[in-house]
Amino acid sequence: MLDRETAEESQGELLRRIAARDHAALAELYDQLAGVLFSMAVHILADRRDAEDVVQDVFLQIWTKAGTFDQALGTPFHWALGITRNRCTDYLRTRQRRSRLLDDAIKQGDMDPVPLAMAARTALGSDELAAVHAAVEGLPMDQQQAIAMAFFGGMTHLEIAGALREPLGTIKARIRRGMLKLRDSLEAYV
Repeated sequence: MLDRETAEESQGELLRRIAARDHAALAELYDQLAGVLFSMAVHILADRRDAEDVVQDVFLQIWTKAGTFDQALGTPFHWALGITRNRCTDYLRTRQRRSRLLDDAIKQGDMDPVPLAMAARTALGSDELAAVHAAVEGLPMDQQQAIAMAFFGGMTHLEIAGALREPLGTIKARIRRGMLKLRDSLEAYV
């Protein structure tokens, strides 16, 4: 019992120091909690890379929100677990929403390889935009689809592999071949 209380007091002190922007305190808290938080994130997300991203976000939030921790409402450990659980839930919702929207766009044929939103944000002229559009349309459909999902849909290679039910290596090779073809097609514009 004393060990748990001592750990809670120590972690509470670390959070006070983190609120005062003490980098060493953050490192110490990380050493104490990262393993447990990572295990929880892997369990929820079923993906080690996604769990690593979430734990990084958790410690960024701990760094920025340490001053809001109230020991009367719970322990530092449970506060960090709650942040991790919430971040995992947000991550899953975002991943599901992105996948669902992309699937709908692909099924409806609405996936424009060069979306208007992108065109509005670029400094490309109409000739250059037309060349990019033609180069993308000149790719085989499987390469177009993988590139659109990666660059315009914001999906990772692993997410694309899952959505298309293809091996990860196939997706990576497909994107690489497509990008090399685009580079060759658009060489005059570089």
